[in-house]
This record gives sequence, structure tokens and C-alpha cells, in this order.
Amino acid sequence: MTPDQIVTAIGELFAGEGAADYLGEHVTQAEHMLQAAALAEAEGAQPALVAAALLHDVGHFRGAIHGRELMAGTADNRHSHQGADWLAPWFGPAVTVPVRLHVAAKRYLCAVEPAYFDRLSEASVHTLSLQGGPMDPDEAAAFAQLPHAEAAVRLRRWDDDAKDPDAVTPPFAHFRDLLVELASAPAQAR
Repeated sequence: MTPDQIVTAIGELFAGEGAADYLGEHVTQAEHMLQAAALAEAEGAQPALVAAALLHDVGHFRGAIHGRELMAGTADNRHSHQGADWLAPWFGPAVTVPVRLHVAAKRYLCAVEPAYFDRLSEASVHTLSLQGGPMDPDEAAAFAQLPHAEAAVRLRRWDDDAKDPDAVTPPFAHFRDLLVELASAPAQAR
């Protein structure tokens, strides 16, 4: 697939599967991801991190665990890994690693910032228990040393704040050129 074709395919996922409910939240999956990207952009994040915020839950679209299975506790939530793996042929580590680590970042923040847990939505509290709960001190120390861990933590905060049913966000088309440019970068520059 060319960069334009993959971005078109992602846009179709946002318009199709993205219109589905988002894990017990009051927004659709696409609204949630668009809000996360808009928050990243408003904070002046680097383009790759804006893309990671936009694409962080793409694993829910790509055959990963369906939200109903996750919320019922009948399946392991690997959407972060599946999404990152699916994106890897077109996007570099600055996009895919924060996507891969955004669930671990929630567990990390619960371990190192006790007040962080109180920010979580009811659905996020529920999924935290299915995702392994807060990290222990050794896990948290190891996470903090990972490449792109800091970016994943920033992404996680936008993820948590991107659940406002009244938020006005730009459409997917607003991010299209950014995604095409990132997907067009030579492999060694990604």
C-alpha cells in the first residue's frame, strides 16, 4: 500500500468501525481518538506523537479484542500491541511505540501517581483490573526506562481526557496530510 492508500484505509476505519461505542464511554471510538489527537496538537506535540494520539486505539478496529468482550472480562486486551503491529509497516517507532505502551502507561501512572487513579473513568478503572492493575515498583522502574515511555505517558493523559461527549474536534481529514507525510518518510527516518 502507498502512504495515501493506507491513510485512506485508516480514514475508512474511522468512518466505519470508529462509529461504534467506545468501551462504556459517552463517545464513539473515532470521537475519542480525534479528541486525543486534538489535545496533543493543542499542546504542541511533535507530529509523530499527534499521529500516535490519533491512532492509539486503532487495534480495536483491526481485529483486536472487541470492546464488549473486554468490558465483560472474557478476553485479554491486546489492542495496543495489535494496533502498533498493524501500523508498523507504515509508521516508525515514534508513532508505534507510544501506541504499544499506552495501556502500560495507565498501569505505570497508577503506580507512581496515586491521585492519577481518581482521574480514570469508570470504564478505565474496570479495564485497569483486566490489564494487570497498577505496576509494582520494579515494573514501574523498568517502564520508565523504555524508549518512548515519556511519550506514552503524555499520550495516556490525552487518552484519559478524550472522552468528552461535547468536545468539538477537527475531522479525520484535518490529520490526513500529517499521516501521509509520516507514512511517506523513508524507513530509516521513521
